[in-house]
Amino acid sequence: MEELRGKYLTFLLKGEEYAINITQIIEIIGMQPITEIPKTPASVKGVINLRGKIIPIMDLRLKFAMEEKEYDERTCTIVVEIERDGEQRQVGLIVDTVNEVTNIENIDAPPTYDEQGYEKFILGIGKLKERVIMILDIKDVINTSDVEINQKALGNMAVEAEEKPAE
Repeated sequence: MEELRGKYLTFLLKGEEYAINITQIIEIIGMQPITEIPKTPASVKGVINLRGKIIPIMDLRLKFAMEEKEYDERTCTIVVEIERDGEQRQVGLIVDTVNEVTNIENIDAPPTYDEQGYEKFILGIGKLKERVIMILDIKDVINTSDVEINQKALGNMAVEAEEKPAE
């Protein structure tokens, strides 16, 4: 898995260490007020206004079917950029805490299972001294349906706002 070697941002979810390739990261921000969007999956928490740009927000704990955790001062949002339909889109991923940027050179293929669990999101398993780090395929984590649901919900909210009479 030589092609996966490189710099990664590592973070924690439920005490386990995960990583995203640093080239996909736009920035790391603290928690901000999130505007909920109706009729979206539980993992899609809503949107934030980040310097005038609307960014959909997804809670990775919920995406990976982990129990929800109350956000605290260590909770962060990692803003990543993915390509969908020829467009670059930014999405915020809520994580328990950001750890560090590190170089991961020793990477094994992920184990395979018959069941379709969240292991399908794992590109590889990084080994760094005694640490085991799950390297995420961020394009699969943020699948097309999540992005489309957010876009559709935002469009519906705009239509509903236009149709609502002024009070």
